[in-house]
Amino acid sequence: MTGDHHREDGVTDAAIGAAQTGVEPTQPDVEPTLPDAVRARVTALAVDLFPSLGPDVLPAALRRFAQFTPARRARLAGPTVVAQLAADAEFRQRLAERAVEAAGPLGAAVAAGTPPGAADPVEVAALAYLARPPHWTTLVESASATVVAAAESEQVLAASRQVERLTEQLERARANAKADAEKLRSDLATVRGEADELRVRVRELTKALRDSEQDVRRLTDAVSTEKGRVAAASSASDAEIRRLRGRLADAERELEAAKSSSRAGRVTDDMRLWLLLETLGNAAQGLRRELALGPPGVLPGDVVAADVEATAGTKTKAGSQLWAADDPARLDQLLALPRVHLVIDGYNVTKTGFPEAALEQQRTRLVASLAGLAAQTNAEITVVFDGAGRLAIAPGSPRGVRVIFSPAGETADEVIRRLVRTEPQGRPVVVVSSDKEVADGIRRAGAYAVPSVVLVKRLDRA
Repeated sequence: MTGDHHREDGVTDAAIGAAQTGVEPTQPDVEPTLPDAVRARVTALAVDLFPSLGPDVLPAALRRFAQFTPARRARLAGPTVVAQLAADAEFRQRLAERAVEAAGPLGAAVAAGTPPGAADPVEVAALAYLARPPHWTTLVESASATVVAAAESEQVLAASRQVERLTEQLERARANAKADAEKLRSDLATVRGEADELRVRVRELTKALRDSEQDVRRLTDAVSTEKGRVAAASSASDAEIRRLRGRLADAERELEAAKSSSRAGRVTDDMRLWLLLETLGNAAQGLRRELALGPPGVLPGDVVAADVEATAGTKTKAGSQLWAADDPARLDQLLALPRVHLVIDGYNVTKTGFPEAALEQQRTRLVASLAGLAAQTNAEITVVFDGAGRLAIAPGSPRGVRVIFSPAGETADEVIRRLVRTEPQGRPVVVVSSDKEVADGIRRAGAYAVPSVVLVKRLDRA
């Protein structure tokens, strides 16, 4: 029988014989195609030896990878390494010497052309590709065949396991279908039995109803006959009395029927009214449960304030009409609106009322005055200052007053517009600012605009 015998390591007897006899097979004119596993191992052997080769040995295209970690070198320099090994025989020879030395006995055996039988064929093929003993192409081809065979074997095993799983699933599905069919047949038999019983019961009830109707007709005929006999047997002297009594009885029956009809009408009306109220009540309760509405725990202004504190800034929504007069009474009228939200341009107000004071004193004085206004009106009050990023210490907010500082890159005017936009349509929002651009913007959004001098006068009056 002819042909090469393959050993367990994937190296053919012809390759080993060629190495032992010293007969060098014909070298290929072009580089062989390396299997993925062999190419990866060649790249790993090369990049691991980069630091020990030195810049004088490494080609210029690979020197920049020498300082990378081994994993990064293998990932980034892999294609370049394979190209340089194929093109630069001297670089490959230098690399092969160090790789064979690092591999120890296995490297020496591969370089000599006598790899051990139990060696990893991928490792043998990688070392043979670098060292290139007489039979290196055969070793590479053997490794490729071994890798392909292993992959095909794994695919066959995976397909076999998949077939087994599908077979088990099919058997389970068949068993379940059979059980379901048996249950359905049993349920069908039960339903048919119940239907037969119902048919029998319906026939019995129908017969009983016909018998009852016949009994009623017989009794009615008997009563009519008896009445005729009584009427015929009565004497002429009692005829008038009976006639009058009959009339009296008829009148009493008509009166009682009228009373009963009136009571029945009232009962029916009461019942219909009760049902209507009960239906409306149940509908309201169902709608309340479906909407699950409750008193809000967070106001829209709180959302904007939390956003400002989280990012060092914020925005919102409101109502319309710039007051031409500076009468504080107009502000009181607006603050008397239900659930009103008063939004204040802080520095615009302080520079209108007390510009001579330092900024910190202006803020402190305004916030303290607003605390008293909040206690008097129960309005939600938010005051916005420019430049939170420029403040060393931000003052605390008194009860009933929310203090917001605009972040870097955002002005207090923009925060005020965001506050106005955040409010729901229809809630009264009053913005205090003498800035015409702010007033025009919030007026278009539906907020009330009040000049800063009005608030200053209102606070002075308090």
